[in-house]
Amino acid sequence: MFRVTIQGTFGDLSAAGRASLLAGVDVLQAAYTPAGTFTCDRSISAFTFRCQVPADPTDGEHEAVQRAVAVLEAHGHPYRILRVAATDLREVKIRRKGGSGGPANH
Repeated sequence: MFRVTIQGTFGDLSAAGRASLLAGVDVLQAAYTPAGTFTCDRSISAFTFRCQVPADPTDGEHEAVQRAVAVLEAHGHPYRILRVAATDLREVKIRRKGGSGGPANH
């Protein structure tokens, strides 16, 4: 599983597209989901798009970014990508409290 964050700017949005984004953007609900979530300012010029995409065992960052861009495309808004970051959750180490391997409690 990858979490991909795409930062960009919107192109010429239609009135319906602008209204749809304003209605659907909730900063408190920003999450990495398979359908992706947008956050943007009230002027609807710049955005951050968060998307969670599945990964096959041989998939790398390139494949994950391609899948996330396809999800972004499906939203149908004109855009220009400025930055992309992908995190491979298969490589994330979880540190647990109180387990072995940590410093001893004295």
